[in-house]
Amino acid sequence: MSDAMIGVAGIAGLIVLIAANMHIGIALILVSYAGLVAIVGTGASWGMLKVVPYTFISNWTLSSVPMFVFMGYVCYNADLTRGLFDAARLWLARLPGGLAIASVFGCSGFAAVTGSSVACAAAMGKVAVPEMLRNRYDASLACGTVAAAGTVGALIPPSILLIVFGVIAQVSITDLFLGGIGAGVATAAAYVAVILLRVGLDPSLAPRVTERVTWAEKFAALGGALPVIVLIAAVLGGLFGGLFTATQAGAVGALMALVVAAARRSLSWRTFKTSVVETLVTCGSLFIVTIGASMLTRFLTLSGVGDAITGAVDQLGTSPVLLLVMIAAVYLILGMFLEPIGAMLITLPIFLPLVASAGIEVIWFGVFVAKLLEVGMITPPIGLNVFVLSSTVGRAAPAATVFRGVMWFFVADIVLLGLLIAFPGIVTFIPSVF
Repeated sequence: MSDAMIGVAGIAGLIVLIAANMHIGIALILVSYAGLVAIVGTGASWGMLKVVPYTFISNWTLSSVPMFVFMGYVCYNADLTRGLFDAARLWLARLPGGLAIASVFGCSGFAAVTGSSVACAAAMGKVAVPEMLRNRYDASLACGTVAAAGTVGALIPPSILLIVFGVIAQVSITDLFLGGIGAGVATAAAYVAVILLRVGLDPSLAPRVTERVTWAEKFAALGGALPVIVLIAAVLGGLFGGLFTATQAGAVGALMALVVAAARRSLSWRTFKTSVVETLVTCGSLFIVTIGASMLTRFLTLSGVGDAITGAVDQLGTSPVLLLVMIAAVYLILGMFLEPIGAMLITLPIFLPLVASAGIEVIWFGVFVAKLLEVGMITPPIGLNVFVLSSTVGRAAPAATVFRGVMWFFVADIVLLGLLIAFPGIVTFIPSVF
Protein backbone atom coordinates (compact mmCIF):
# COMPACT_ATOMS: atom_id res chain seq x y z
CA MET A 1 0.00 0.00 0.00
CA SER A 2 1.37 3.42 -0.97
CA ASP A 3 1.89 6.19 1.54
CA ALA A 4 -0.97 8.17 -0.02
CA MET A 5 -3.35 5.21 0.36
CA ILE A 6 -2.30 4.89 3.99
CA GLY A 7 -3.18 8.55 4.44
CA VAL A 8 -6.61 8.08 2.86
CA ALA A 9 -7.23 4.99 5.01
CA GLY A 10 -6.23 7.00 8.07
CA ILE A 11 -8.77 9.73 7.27
CA ALA A 12 -11.47 7.09 6.74
CA GLY A 13 -10.56 5.43 10.03
CA LEU A 14 -10.71 8.78 11.81
CA ILE A 15 -14.24 9.38 10.51
CA VAL A 16 -15.31 5.92 11.73
CA LEU A 17 -13.87 6.45 15.22
CA ILE A 18 -15.50 9.86 15.59
CA ALA A 19 -18.83 8.43 14.36
CA ALA A 20 -18.44 5.75 17.06
CA ASN A 21 -18.37 8.61 19.61
CA MET A 22 -14.69 8.28 20.56
CA HIS A 23 -13.15 11.47 22.01
CA ILE A 24 -11.81 13.47 19.07
CA GLY A 25 -8.37 13.96 20.63
CA ILE A 26 -7.90 10.24 21.33
CA ALA A 27 -9.12 9.34 17.83
CA LEU A 28 -6.67 11.80 16.27
CA ILE A 29 -3.72 10.44 18.26
CA LEU A 30 -4.56 6.75 17.58
CA VAL A 31 -5.06 7.22 13.84
CA SER A 32 -1.99 9.41 13.45
CA TYR A 33 0.26 7.04 15.42
CA ALA A 34 -0.99 3.97 13.52
CA GLY A 35 -0.49 5.74 10.21
CA LEU A 36 3.02 6.88 11.14
CA VAL A 37 3.92 3.31 12.15
CA ALA A 38 2.79 2.09 8.74
CA ILE A 39 4.86 4.76 6.95
CA VAL A 40 8.07 5.25 8.98
CA GLY A 41 8.08 2.33 11.42
CA THR A 42 7.60 1.91 15.17
CA GLY A 43 10.80 3.57 16.38
CA ALA A 44 10.36 6.88 14.56
CA SER A 45 6.63 6.94 15.32
CA TRP A 46 7.23 6.40 19.04
CA GLY A 47 9.79 9.18 18.97
CA MET A 48 7.23 11.54 17.42
CA LEU A 49 4.64 10.52 20.00
CA LYS A 50 7.08 11.48 22.76
CA VAL A 51 8.28 14.73 21.20
CA VAL A 52 5.20 16.24 19.49
CA PRO A 53 2.99 16.72 22.58
CA TYR A 54 5.76 18.52 24.49
CA THR A 55 6.82 20.58 21.47
CA PHE A 56 3.27 21.70 20.76
CA ILE A 57 2.08 22.36 24.31
CA SER A 58 5.27 24.25 25.18
CA ASN A 59 4.28 26.87 22.60
CA TRP A 60 4.23 30.02 24.73
CA THR A 61 1.22 31.51 22.92
CA LEU A 62 -0.99 28.64 24.08
CA SER A 63 -0.55 29.75 27.70
CA SER A 64 -3.08 32.50 26.98
CA VAL A 65 -5.84 29.91 26.54
CA PRO A 66 -6.16 28.76 30.18
CA MET A 67 -5.83 32.36 31.34
CA PHE A 68 -8.69 33.61 29.15
CA VAL A 69 -10.79 30.54 30.01
CA PHE A 70 -10.16 31.14 33.73
CA MET A 71 -11.10 34.81 33.34
CA GLY A 72 -14.40 33.80 31.75
CA TYR A 73 -15.24 31.24 34.43
CA VAL A 74 -14.45 33.70 37.22
CA CYS A 75 -16.74 36.32 35.65
CA TYR A 76 -19.47 33.72 35.18
CA ASN A 77 -19.26 32.03 38.59
CA ALA A 78 -18.90 35.34 40.42
CA ASP A 79 -22.01 36.62 38.57
CA LEU A 80 -20.18 39.62 37.12
CA THR A 81 -21.81 39.35 33.71
CA ARG A 82 -25.46 39.68 34.68
CA GLY A 83 -25.08 43.46 34.84
CA LEU A 84 -24.40 43.56 31.08
CA PHE A 85 -27.85 42.23 30.26
CA ASP A 86 -29.58 44.26 32.97
CA ALA A 87 -28.11 47.50 31.60
CA ALA A 88 -28.99 46.62 28.00
CA ARG A 89 -32.50 45.61 29.09
CA LEU A 90 -33.26 48.92 30.79
CA TRP A 91 -31.86 51.02 27.94
CA LEU A 92 -33.37 49.05 25.04
CA ALA A 93 -36.53 47.47 26.42
CA ARG A 94 -38.92 50.01 24.85
CA LEU A 95 -37.65 49.31 21.30
CA PRO A 96 -39.55 46.75 19.16
CA GLY A 97 -38.15 43.44 20.38
CA GLY A 98 -36.04 45.42 22.84
CA LEU A 99 -35.40 42.56 25.26
CA ALA A 100 -34.23 40.33 22.40
CA ILE A 101 -31.96 43.12 21.15
CA ALA A 102 -30.66 43.51 24.71
CA SER A 103 -29.88 39.79 24.67
CA VAL A 104 -27.74 40.23 21.55
CA PHE A 105 -25.76 43.04 23.19
CA GLY A 106 -25.53 41.09 26.44
CA CYS A 107 -24.18 38.04 24.61
CA SER A 108 -21.67 40.19 22.73
CA GLY A 109 -20.39 41.64 25.99
CA PHE A 110 -20.29 38.23 27.65
CA ALA A 111 -18.40 36.86 24.64
CA ALA A 112 -15.68 39.42 25.26
CA VAL A 113 -14.88 37.84 28.62
CA THR A 114 -15.44 34.15 27.88
CA GLY A 115 -14.54 33.56 24.22
CA SER A 116 -16.91 30.56 24.28
CA SER A 117 -20.27 30.41 22.53
CA VAL A 118 -21.50 27.48 24.61
CA ALA A 119 -20.76 29.26 27.88
CA CYS A 120 -22.34 32.41 26.45
CA ALA A 121 -25.56 30.62 25.46
CA ALA A 122 -25.79 28.81 28.80
CA ALA A 123 -25.20 31.91 30.91
CA MET A 124 -27.50 34.24 28.97
CA GLY A 125 -30.11 31.49 28.75
CA LYS A 126 -30.42 31.59 32.52
CA VAL A 127 -30.69 35.37 32.59
CA ALA A 128 -32.33 36.60 29.39
CA VAL A 129 -34.80 33.90 28.34
CA PRO A 130 -36.86 33.90 31.60
CA GLU A 131 -37.03 37.71 31.42
CA MET A 132 -38.35 37.63 27.86
CA LEU A 133 -40.86 34.88 28.62
CA ARG A 134 -42.08 36.84 31.65
CA ASN A 135 -42.83 39.72 29.29
CA ARG A 136 -44.83 37.38 26.99
CA TYR A 137 -42.24 37.14 24.22
CA ASP A 138 -42.69 34.28 21.78
CA ALA A 139 -40.61 31.34 23.02
CA SER A 140 -39.03 30.64 19.63
CA LEU A 141 -37.91 34.28 19.29
CA ALA A 142 -36.56 34.43 22.85
CA CYS A 143 -34.68 31.13 22.71
CA GLY A 144 -33.56 31.45 19.10
CA THR A 145 -32.08 34.88 19.79
CA VAL A 146 -29.95 33.72 22.72
CA ALA A 147 -28.83 30.49 21.01
CA ALA A 148 -27.74 32.44 17.91
CA ALA A 149 -26.25 35.40 19.77
CA GLY A 150 -24.06 33.01 21.75
CA THR A 151 -22.13 32.31 18.55
CA VAL A 152 -20.67 35.83 18.67
CA GLY A 153 -18.31 34.37 21.29
CA ALA A 154 -16.13 32.85 18.57
CA LEU A 155 -15.51 36.23 16.94
CA ILE A 156 -15.28 38.85 19.68
CA PRO A 157 -11.84 38.80 21.36
CA PRO A 158 -10.58 36.88 23.25
CA SER A 159 -11.87 34.04 21.05
CA ILE A 160 -10.40 30.65 21.97
CA LEU A 161 -11.08 29.45 18.40
CA LEU A 162 -9.00 32.29 16.97
CA ILE A 163 -6.16 31.67 19.43
CA VAL A 164 -5.94 28.00 18.46
CA PHE A 165 -6.18 28.85 14.75
CA GLY A 166 -3.36 31.36 15.16
CA VAL A 167 -1.13 28.77 16.81
CA ILE A 168 -1.82 26.13 14.15
CA ALA A 169 -1.52 28.54 11.20
CA GLN A 170 1.38 30.46 12.80
CA VAL A 171 -0.15 33.90 12.31
CA SER A 172 -0.59 36.87 14.63
CA ILE A 173 -3.20 36.31 17.37
CA THR A 174 -3.63 40.09 17.70
CA ASP A 175 -4.42 40.45 13.99
CA LEU A 176 -6.96 37.63 14.26
CA PHE A 177 -8.58 39.36 17.24
CA LEU A 178 -8.76 42.64 15.33
CA GLY A 179 -10.31 40.89 12.32
CA GLY A 180 -12.79 39.15 14.59
CA ILE A 181 -14.08 42.50 15.84
CA GLY A 182 -15.35 43.50 12.38
CA ALA A 183 -17.04 40.13 11.82
CA GLY A 184 -18.46 40.10 15.35
CA VAL A 185 -19.96 43.58 15.05
CA ALA A 186 -21.41 42.68 11.64
CA THR A 187 -22.95 39.53 13.12
CA ALA A 188 -24.52 41.40 16.04
CA ALA A 189 -25.91 44.03 13.64
CA ALA A 190 -27.37 41.31 11.41
CA TYR A 191 -29.06 39.66 14.38
CA VAL A 192 -30.56 42.97 15.52
CA ALA A 193 -31.88 43.48 11.97
CA VAL A 194 -33.49 40.01 12.06
CA ILE A 195 -35.23 40.82 15.36
CA LEU A 196 -36.52 44.16 14.07
CA LEU A 197 -37.76 42.48 10.87
CA ARG A 198 -39.56 39.66 12.68
CA VAL A 199 -41.18 41.95 15.23
CA GLY A 200 -42.09 44.44 12.50
CA LEU A 201 -43.86 41.68 10.56
CA ASP A 202 -45.56 40.26 13.65
CA PRO A 203 -45.63 42.60 16.70
CA SER A 204 -47.31 39.89 18.79
CA LEU A 205 -43.97 38.05 18.96
CA ALA A 206 -42.57 40.72 21.30
CA PRO A 207 -45.15 42.89 23.14
CA ARG A 208 -43.84 46.31 24.10
CA VAL A 209 -42.53 46.46 27.67
CA THR A 210 -44.78 48.77 29.68
CA GLU A 211 -42.50 49.05 32.71
CA ARG A 212 -41.56 52.69 33.29
CA VAL A 213 -37.87 53.16 33.99
CA THR A 214 -36.37 56.39 35.26
CA TRP A 215 -33.11 57.84 34.00
CA ALA A 216 -31.67 57.30 37.46
CA GLU A 217 -32.40 53.55 37.19
CA LYS A 218 -30.84 53.42 33.74
CA PHE A 219 -27.61 55.02 34.89
CA ALA A 220 -27.57 52.85 38.00
CA ALA A 221 -27.77 49.80 35.72
CA LEU A 222 -24.76 51.09 33.80
CA GLY A 223 -22.92 51.19 37.09
CA GLY A 224 -23.68 47.49 37.56
CA ALA A 225 -22.18 46.70 34.16
CA LEU A 226 -19.19 49.01 34.62
CA PRO A 227 -16.78 46.49 36.26
CA VAL A 228 -17.02 44.08 33.34
CA ILE A 229 -16.84 46.94 30.81
CA VAL A 230 -13.66 48.20 32.50
CA LEU A 231 -12.24 44.66 32.50
CA ILE A 232 -12.93 44.23 28.77
CA ALA A 233 -11.57 47.68 27.92
CA ALA A 234 -8.41 47.16 29.97
CA VAL A 235 -7.59 43.77 28.47
CA LEU A 236 -8.38 44.61 24.84
CA GLY A 237 -7.07 48.17 25.11
CA GLY A 238 -3.75 46.97 26.49
CA LEU A 239 -3.53 44.23 23.88
CA PHE A 240 -4.31 46.39 20.85
CA GLY A 241 -2.39 49.34 22.28
CA GLY A 242 0.78 47.28 22.44
CA LEU A 243 1.14 47.33 26.24
CA PHE A 244 1.21 43.55 26.37
CA THR A 245 1.02 40.51 24.10
CA ALA A 246 -1.94 38.16 23.68
CA THR A 247 -0.33 35.77 26.16
CA GLN A 248 0.17 38.50 28.74
CA ALA A 249 -3.36 39.80 28.10
CA GLY A 250 -4.77 36.49 29.30
CA ALA A 251 -2.85 36.71 32.56
CA VAL A 252 -3.80 40.36 33.07
CA GLY A 253 -7.46 39.56 32.37
CA ALA A 254 -7.52 36.62 34.80
CA LEU A 255 -5.92 38.72 37.56
CA MET A 256 -8.28 41.65 36.96
CA ALA A 257 -11.31 39.33 37.02
CA LEU A 258 -10.23 38.09 40.46
CA VAL A 259 -9.67 41.66 41.69
CA VAL A 260 -13.05 42.85 40.38
CA ALA A 261 -14.87 39.85 41.88
CA ALA A 262 -13.14 40.39 45.21
CA ALA A 263 -13.96 44.10 45.19
CA ARG A 264 -17.63 43.28 44.60
CA ARG A 265 -17.50 40.65 47.37
CA SER A 266 -18.65 37.91 45.03
CA LEU A 267 -15.37 35.95 45.09
CA SER A 268 -15.65 33.09 47.55
CA TRP A 269 -13.36 30.11 47.98
CA ARG A 270 -16.04 27.94 46.34
CA THR A 271 -16.23 30.28 43.34
CA PHE A 272 -12.45 30.29 42.96
CA LYS A 273 -12.19 26.50 43.27
CA THR A 274 -15.03 25.89 40.80
CA SER A 275 -13.45 28.25 38.29
CA VAL A 276 -10.07 26.52 38.58
CA VAL A 277 -11.55 23.03 38.17
CA GLU A 278 -13.69 24.05 35.19
CA THR A 279 -10.65 25.69 33.58
CA LEU A 280 -8.53 22.55 34.05
CA VAL A 281 -11.21 20.28 32.61
CA THR A 282 -11.86 22.53 29.62
CA CYS A 283 -8.19 23.11 28.79
CA GLY A 284 -7.23 19.47 29.37
CA SER A 285 -9.77 18.34 26.80
CA LEU A 286 -8.76 21.13 24.42
CA PHE A 287 -5.04 20.36 24.60
CA ILE A 288 -5.59 16.65 23.96
CA VAL A 289 -7.40 17.59 20.76
CA THR A 290 -4.69 20.05 19.70
CA ILE A 291 -1.95 17.46 20.33
CA GLY A 292 -3.88 14.98 18.19
CA ALA A 293 -4.28 17.57 15.44
CA SER A 294 -0.54 18.26 15.50
CA MET A 295 0.12 14.51 15.13
CA LEU A 296 -2.37 14.35 12.26
CA THR A 297 -0.54 17.19 10.48
CA ARG A 298 2.70 15.19 10.54
CA PHE A 299 0.94 12.03 9.42
CA LEU A 300 -0.75 13.72 6.45
CA THR A 301 2.48 15.50 5.51
CA LEU A 302 4.49 12.26 5.44
CA SER A 303 1.73 10.38 3.60
CA GLY A 304 1.53 13.07 0.93
CA VAL A 305 -2.28 13.32 1.12
CA GLY A 306 -2.21 17.07 1.70
CA ASP A 307 0.07 17.65 -1.28
CA ALA A 308 -2.06 15.35 -3.42
CA ILE A 309 -5.25 17.26 -2.58
CA THR A 310 -3.53 20.59 -3.21
CA GLY A 311 -2.21 19.35 -6.55
CA ALA A 312 -5.62 18.05 -7.60
CA VAL A 313 -7.26 21.38 -6.80
CA ASP A 314 -4.55 23.26 -8.70
CA GLN A 315 -5.07 21.03 -11.75
CA LEU A 316 -8.82 21.61 -11.63
CA GLY A 317 -8.15 25.34 -11.62
CA THR A 318 -10.73 25.93 -8.89
CA SER A 319 -11.35 29.62 -8.27
CA PRO A 320 -10.82 30.99 -4.74
CA VAL A 321 -14.57 31.69 -4.39
CA LEU A 322 -15.52 28.14 -5.41
CA LEU A 323 -12.87 26.77 -3.05
CA LEU A 324 -14.32 28.83 -0.18
CA VAL A 325 -17.84 27.60 -0.99
CA MET A 326 -16.59 24.00 -0.86
CA ILE A 327 -14.81 24.63 2.45
CA ALA A 328 -17.92 26.34 3.83
CA ALA A 329 -20.04 23.30 2.94
CA VAL A 330 -17.62 20.98 4.75
CA TYR A 331 -17.57 23.12 7.90
CA LEU A 332 -21.34 23.56 7.98
CA ILE A 333 -21.77 19.79 7.81
CA LEU A 334 -19.08 19.11 10.42
CA GLY A 335 -20.56 21.79 12.66
CA MET A 336 -23.78 19.78 12.93
CA PHE A 337 -21.97 16.91 14.62
CA LEU A 338 -18.62 18.04 16.06
CA GLU A 339 -17.44 20.54 18.64
CA PRO A 340 -15.96 23.57 16.77
CA ILE A 341 -12.32 23.27 17.87
CA GLY A 342 -12.25 19.57 17.02
CA ALA A 343 -13.78 20.19 13.59
CA MET A 344 -11.28 22.97 12.91
CA LEU A 345 -8.23 21.02 13.96
CA ILE A 346 -9.19 17.95 11.94
CA THR A 347 -9.53 19.96 8.74
CA LEU A 348 -6.85 22.67 8.96
CA PRO A 349 -3.97 20.36 7.95
CA ILE A 350 -5.82 19.82 4.66
CA PHE A 351 -7.36 23.25 4.11
CA LEU A 352 -4.46 25.55 4.98
CA PRO A 353 -2.27 24.44 2.03
CA LEU A 354 -5.26 24.84 -0.30
CA VAL A 355 -5.92 28.34 0.98
CA ALA A 356 -2.26 29.29 0.64
CA SER A 357 -2.10 28.00 -2.94
CA ALA A 358 -5.25 29.97 -3.81
CA GLY A 359 -3.71 33.20 -2.49
CA ILE A 360 -6.36 33.72 0.20
CA GLU A 361 -5.37 35.95 3.16
CA VAL A 362 -4.82 33.67 6.17
CA ILE A 363 -6.04 36.21 8.75
CA TRP A 364 -9.29 36.62 6.83
CA PHE A 365 -9.59 32.86 6.45
CA GLY A 366 -9.17 32.32 10.21
CA VAL A 367 -12.08 34.63 11.00
CA PHE A 368 -14.12 33.08 8.17
CA VAL A 369 -13.53 29.59 9.61
CA ALA A 370 -14.50 30.74 13.11
CA LYS A 371 -17.73 32.18 11.74
CA LEU A 372 -18.49 29.00 9.79
CA LEU A 373 -17.93 26.78 12.82
CA GLU A 374 -20.20 28.90 14.96
CA VAL A 375 -22.96 28.77 12.34
CA GLY A 376 -22.66 25.00 12.67
CA MET A 377 -23.43 25.41 16.38
CA ILE A 378 -27.02 26.39 15.50
CA THR A 379 -27.47 24.13 12.46
CA PRO A 380 -29.92 21.21 12.75
CA PRO A 381 -30.03 18.36 13.52
CA ILE A 382 -27.34 18.67 16.19
CA GLY A 383 -26.72 22.35 16.85
CA LEU A 384 -24.79 22.27 20.12
CA ASN A 385 -25.87 25.76 21.23
CA VAL A 386 -29.51 24.79 20.70
CA PHE A 387 -29.32 21.78 22.99
CA VAL A 388 -27.25 23.65 25.59
CA LEU A 389 -29.89 26.38 25.72
CA SER A 390 -32.75 23.87 25.77
CA SER A 391 -31.22 22.01 28.72
CA THR A 392 -30.50 25.31 30.51
CA VAL A 393 -34.02 26.74 30.19
CA GLY A 394 -35.95 23.49 30.59
CA ARG A 395 -39.55 22.85 29.53
CA ALA A 396 -40.04 26.38 28.24
CA ALA A 397 -37.55 25.71 25.43
CA PRO A 398 -37.80 22.28 23.78
CA ALA A 399 -35.21 21.80 21.05
CA ALA A 400 -37.81 22.05 18.27
CA THR A 401 -38.88 25.48 19.53
CA VAL A 402 -35.30 26.73 19.68
CA PHE A 403 -34.53 25.42 16.17
CA ARG A 404 -37.63 27.18 14.83
CA GLY A 405 -36.41 30.48 16.21
CA VAL A 406 -32.80 29.94 15.20
CA MET A 407 -33.49 29.38 11.51
CA TRP A 408 -34.12 33.09 10.93
CA PHE A 409 -30.65 33.84 12.28
CA PHE A 410 -29.17 30.94 10.29
CA VAL A 411 -30.39 32.57 7.06
CA ALA A 412 -28.86 35.88 8.19
CA ASP A 413 -25.56 34.07 8.85
CA ILE A 414 -25.51 32.56 5.35
CA VAL A 415 -26.06 36.02 3.86
CA LEU A 416 -23.30 37.43 6.09
CA LEU A 417 -20.87 34.69 5.01
CA GLY A 418 -21.52 35.72 1.41
CA LEU A 419 -20.81 39.33 2.34
CA LEU A 420 -17.52 38.32 4.01
CA ILE A 421 -16.44 36.66 0.76
CA ALA A 422 -17.61 39.56 -1.41
CA PHE A 423 -16.24 42.26 0.91
CA PRO A 424 -13.20 40.86 2.78
CA GLY A 425 -12.53 44.36 4.12
CA ILE A 426 -15.18 43.66 6.79
CA VAL A 427 -12.49 41.50 8.41
CA THR A 428 -9.23 42.98 7.14
CA PHE A 429 -9.93 46.71 7.56
CA ILE A 430 -9.26 47.00 11.31
CA PRO A 431 -6.04 44.88 11.23
CA SER A 432 -4.77 46.97 8.30
CA VAL A 433 -5.37 50.19 10.25
CA PHE A 434 -3.50 48.95 13.31
